Amino acid sequence: MTTTPVPTLTLNNDVEMPALGYGVFQTPPDETVAAVEAALSTGYRHIDTAAAYGNEAGVGEALRRSGLARDDVFLETKVWISDYGYDATLHAFDKSAGKLGVETIDLLILHQALPSRFDLTIDAYKALETLLADGKVRAIGVSNFMPAHLDRLLAETSVVPAVNQVEVHPYFRQPDVLATDAEHGILTQAWSPIGGITFYRDGEHTSTLKDPTIVGIGEAHGRSAAQVMLRWHLQQGRSAIPKSVTPHRIAENFDILDLELTDDELAAIDALDTGVRGGPEPEDITLETFGREIPEA
Repeated sequence: MTTTPVPTLTLNNDVEMPALGYGVFQTPPDETVAAVEAALSTGYRHIDTAAAYGNEAGVGEALRRSGLARDDVFLETKVWISDYGYDATLHAFDKSAGKLGVETIDLLILHQALPSRFDLTIDAYKALETLLADGKVRAIGVSNFMPAHLDRLLAETSVVPAVNQVEVHPYFRQPDVLATDAEHGILTQAWSPIGGITFYRDGEHTSTLKDPTIVGIGEAHGRSAAQVMLRWHLQQGRSAIPKSVTPHRIAENFDILDLELTDDELAAIDALDTGVRGGPEPEDITLETFGREIPEA
């Protein structure tokens, strides 16, 4: 296991965030405590969860069991669309903080752009601005925002998001999103950073983990395809939040800090982009289809 320290990224409000985080998307609540405990014992100090995942309480329990000081772990969570609107989003903070068992959340972001009711999105973001001003959150941001969504948000609010968490992996780079984020000083954070969703590519059901280019680069360094992809993100200045509930995979994903890819290798991975999204289309997220009640703490 590498002893190289986790690199940090400085957000646009000078808050420092560990570049490599641990994600708990689709981790069942009853498995979350053990998985997050394993991640923290491995060395992760950045945990990404969300109200809609239903496992914030497990993240909080793992943090308490770890014995780590609260300030040593960067906690990130997301407000679900059902809690958009100014007052509802202020209350969403209370629900998430209560489940996590903390007074302050390091990074609180809006989970989707909700273009069909962007008025609610604007009001929700204004609530995040209030929480930031009140010191209840240290940084605020968004997730799954496309350039047009960002432009509209920036025109109607005052705090530039610190982070935009979007699907980014070798088969779906979203260069337009990366460029827009960079233009505004917004850090791009990659969900599904190793292409965890399986993709149809060239008519085949294939995975980034079996891609000959990525596997070949890994073999040249004595590393796995997953490690190569995570290092690709970090070397290009992105945050990445891989998820796994398997302890040896959790450790493997973390053991990338002393790996260095060449410029040619990075370019070869960039060239794998298919432009095909694996997750849901951000424009298709509506309250009617995706709304769900987020329980109280």
